[in-house]
Amino acid sequence: MLKKLFSPAAPAAKAPAGERLYAIGDIHGCSDLLDRLTASIGAEETGVAVQTRLVFLGDYLDRGPDSRGVMDRLIALRETRPNTVFLKGNHEAVFLDFLDAPDETEDWLHWGGAETLESYGVERPWSRPVAELGHEMRERLPESHLSFLRELATFYEAGDYFFVHAGVKPGVPLDKQDERDLLWIRGEFHNAAAGARPSKVVVHGHQPIKAPLDNGWRIDVDTGACFSGKLTAVVLEGETRRFLST
Repeated sequence: MLKKLFSPAAPAAKAPAGERLYAIGDIHGCSDLLDRLTASIGAEETGVAVQTRLVFLGDYLDRGPDSRGVMDRLIALRETRPNTVFLKGNHEAVFLDFLDAPDETEDWLHWGGAETLESYGVERPWSRPVAELGHEMRERLPESHLSFLRELATFYEAGDYFFVHAGVKPGVPLDKQDERDLLWIRGEFHNAAAGARPSKVVVHGHQPIKAPLDNGWRIDVDTGACFSGKLTAVVLEGETRRFLST
């Protein structure tokens, strides 16, 4: 059953006028949860006058059982919802590194990469040379999937919100951020002093938590889908914020 969880915050930040944004957290190979969440979003849109836009915050691959299915669904969504935003996560970055140099990125297998290989039909990932795995993965990966991954953006701005996978470097202007921080940062961002926080509210994933977090200046929607069975979106419209979870 899908649950609507309303944030207690009453932020001054605004989404673009006439638009409702759904920012969706880390999917990690859970195509079933993606189906349920997008169906719920679709049901909400019935009879609504405002334009809706989905913003995916990255980490589509790894850990869960159906990374290939997630990729198929996202590519299909790009066709049916051309205004959708797809951001890169650190797991997409490492997967691309693995395709280019598997011998140098073998650790990816331990981060959920083995499940991704299996979802594309690459068998026995733990008992074969990593170079061989990389070669077969490159052969099995559809060109449409590779193009999609290589075209992912690292951030998106809308109204008073800044959307990114992991977060931002405290004290650094948003237009000067380094890609590695956008994809990987954790504690330094989460614990930023008030004077070093960004000029916009940051909507991010990357840090799995039991329940979605809205502490005013940042919103974390990574609810650990592949472990918890809960995939979450934050819904932004005007000055309101609420959460929608499977």
